[in-house]
Amino acid sequence: MADTPAQAELTDGFHLVVQALKLNGIDTIYGVAGIPITDLARLAQAEGIRYLGFRHEQSAGNAAAISGYLKQWPGVCLTVSAPGFLNGLVALANATTNGFPMIQISGSSDRAIIDLQQGDYEELDQMNAAKPFAKAAFRINRPEDIGIGVARAIRAAVSGRPGGVYLDLTAASLAATIDATAAQASLIKVVDAAPVRVPSHESVGRALGLLANAQRPLVILGKGAAYAQADDAIRAFLEETGIPYLPMSMAKGLLPDDHAQSAAAARSFVLGQADVVMLVGARLNWLLGHGKAPQWSADAKLIQIDIEPTEFDSNRAIAAPVAGDIASAMAAFRAALPSTPVHTPKAWTEAIGERRKHNEEKMATNLLASPDPMTFQSGLRAVRDVLANHPDVYLVNEGANTLDFARNIIDMKLPRRRLDAGTWGVMGIGMGYAIGAAVTSGQPVVAVEGDSAFGFSGMEIETICRYRLPIIIVVFNNGGIYHGDDVNRSGGADPGPTVLMGSARYDRLIEAFGARGYHVTRPEELTAALSSAMDAKAPALINCVIDPHAGTESGHLKNLNPKSALAATK
Repeated sequence: MADTPAQAELTDGFHLVVQALKLNGIDTIYGVAGIPITDLARLAQAEGIRYLGFRHEQSAGNAAAISGYLKQWPGVCLTVSAPGFLNGLVALANATTNGFPMIQISGSSDRAIIDLQQGDYEELDQMNAAKPFAKAAFRINRPEDIGIGVARAIRAAVSGRPGGVYLDLTAASLAATIDATAAQASLIKVVDAAPVRVPSHESVGRALGLLANAQRPLVILGKGAAYAQADDAIRAFLEETGIPYLPMSMAKGLLPDDHAQSAAAARSFVLGQADVVMLVGARLNWLLGHGKAPQWSADAKLIQIDIEPTEFDSNRAIAAPVAGDIASAMAAFRAALPSTPVHTPKAWTEAIGERRKHNEEKMATNLLASPDPMTFQSGLRAVRDVLANHPDVYLVNEGANTLDFARNIIDMKLPRRRLDAGTWGVMGIGMGYAIGAAVTSGQPVVAVEGDSAFGFSGMEIETICRYRLPIIIVVFNNGGIYHGDDVNRSGGADPGPTVLMGSARYDRLIEAFGARGYHVTRPEELTAALSSAMDAKAPALINCVIDPHAGTESGHLKNLNPKSALAATK
């Protein structure tokens, strides 16, 4: 009888997913375990990928997204099917809106049953549900396609304008087996995932011509400029030309906020007076009043550097579009400066300096006040003074007034250290961003949260404590959304629509998980608590009680909040 051939060595989809991720430099996964991806999380951990388990998929997705922003490489969020997928989808949509590279990987149920809508466990056509909210969406049905699927997801997430990508793994593809040799050959290591896009000489020359003839030029730096990590080139171009610059919130620190050319303290003045505005990684969306009057001069000529040409002319005419990645564009601008020199008129910089000085003196007066109870200004002054001695700290910031005031009060000295609600203005990013920043950077994180904003992801303090991450949470507690003094217009016993519990002891929540909580009511107490927590380099939460009357309805966005006759008569 002839000898029986040796049985071929087999592998399965679980192992192939982990191998494909490792091959492409994915060393961390954020997620929530459950059917059908629990074993995938276990295997990833066993194979050396760090797995961080969260209490909610949205926070896990936010952690993955901010990791992608900081690393220029996709952060990965792993979720279960249907409800878990939908929870993560909010973070995926936010990543796409903000231009953060992220991949959400979700397990899904049996395709044959889903397609006939026969009622499988957590049945949902997840790929098609994700498409409107992601830059791309792919489904893997066979284990031999896992290598291609992961490669396509990575390339889609980081190329061009980055964004969120959904990768659907059917339970069948995970469990299916395949010849190990053939499986290994099917894996792909992505090469040149985000190719540079060098702008044309004509577009650079056109833009420099406008700047050279401008009397009141201005550069606006968006978070796209921070993402590009072309920090030295951006700073050199600004200092060589002397053009004043206005940093958007997450672009703060590309140059130190106390830089002589910063126009942040004269924002309204420069937007209204500038005759040539150069947008670097910034979009003319609601954050910039869509580039229109009355905030902007109707006669201003605009230059826009963007990797996505369809962004040009989105709200008003762009006189000098520059299509290319920011690093290549800034290098091209600097190379062309000798032939087209740009000199900013002294009268313009002096006018900005005078307005800036006036506004800074006015703010200083407000910050020096010490009302009882505390206000946003007096509390944030204490935070600012402590963080001034810790420039490496990552600052996560969300809320309405808490976000608005902190953006203006807390200076940033280094790039990509300020992480906030971004383009969508979405609440609930706080704990996810804090965890993602701490894990990715290895540096301490301070999360300055409004009490309402903290509530969206507050349970992740258990995650923070479980992994012993150096994250300090400062909750500005005024007992409400915007403020805590709203009333029930019916005269009934229920609280008003925006009222929360002003007596809430958020500090005791973190104590339940073995970390340090602080309860403060005065600025000097906040200074002492934050300094102590910084020295400890361990999880902590500071419940900062402020005046329940402090706060403006909708913060700086009150013009976007329609008022009914009832609200107007408050």
